[in-house]
Amino acid sequence: MTHRVTVIGAGIAGAATAFALARRGTEVTVVDDAAEGQATAASAGIISPWISAVEGAFYELYAAGGGYYPTLLEQLDAAGISHTDYRRTGSLIVHRDPGVLDEAEARVRARAARAGDVAGEVQRIGNSDARELFPALAEDLSAVYLSGGGRVDGRTLRDALLTAATTYGARRIYGHARLSAQVGTVEVNDEKYAADDVVVASGAWSAPLLADRGVTLPVAPQRGQITHLRLEGVDTSMWPTVSPLAHHYVVAFDRGRIAVGATRESGVGFDPRVTAAGQLQVLQDALSVVPGVAEATLIETRVGLRPLGTMPVVGQVGDDRLWVATGYGAAGLTIAPLLGDALARAIRGEPAPELDGLTPAAGTVNE
Repeated sequence: MTHRVTVIGAGIAGAATAFALARRGTEVTVVDDAAEGQATAASAGIISPWISAVEGAFYELYAAGGGYYPTLLEQLDAAGISHTDYRRTGSLIVHRDPGVLDEAEARVRARAARAGDVAGEVQRIGNSDARELFPALAEDLSAVYLSGGGRVDGRTLRDALLTAATTYGARRIYGHARLSAQVGTVEVNDEKYAADDVVVASGAWSAPLLADRGVTLPVAPQRGQITHLRLEGVDTSMWPTVSPLAHHYVVAFDRGRIAVGATRESGVGFDPRVTAAGQLQVLQDALSVVPGVAEATLIETRVGLRPLGTMPVVGQVGDDRLWVATGYGAAGLTIAPLLGDALARAIRGEPAPELDGLTPAAGTVNE
């Protein structure tokens, strides 16, 4: 008998889950409402969890997500998808204080040793060597370089996963979804779609969607504004990502495109606007680290509403074949492929140890 699953949401969480289900032979329907402010559509991701300052359970999950990328790329290649905008260009941790870099270097070396080839090699380098790798870097910054660091564009990766899912038979429908009172049924544009299981993977919108079913999720929207610049005539395709051990970062792509950001604005609700204060913060942060982009052309500013929680919320909600995948915060591009695959296995009744501790607690369901 065919197993049917409806996935609500076409961001990285929904796309990764749909792909993982479809490639295993599940009949998948993806509901895409193209909501303004989708976090994935705004994201330019640093796929280098080993340089992060986070610790504990979140770091272990983050690192596992980074380690899963070679497998993900193999799976996409098997589906005939080779273009993801993912590339291992290396990562620079930069700072003006040698003591701060000492601590970062020790942390990254220990993590890279555990991760192996996927993380690559660690080097402590001075400003001249760092500027050879990223010529726009400030002249008073030194760096720790990790060769295995990568980057990916959220839109490209999302589209790659959805296209791959359709090659395995998944279908996409467009419109605003609502959970029906009937178990396993989703209403979209006044039409009902029945399935054996339903996955709510609507990012920050997952919480209000599930609230209608009496479920409270510890997830709220956090606005992130990220600006894209272009250095005309400059080959930036192999420039490493830059992380100054702060909330902001710099990610270089092909054809002179450089993404700088991002703000972390909580308490703004579902407001996807570019604000004057946010734009100012993004550019000031960027120019403090990479002043060489001062004459770059400002192409656009993207805004994403991240689904922010202390940990991802992934697993079954109650006992009515309803599942959720959200709460990835700013780490979605790194961890969603790993957790999407794990969730697909759980839905199909297969072991998924990656979800241990992430399933919504019983207390989140309002009786």
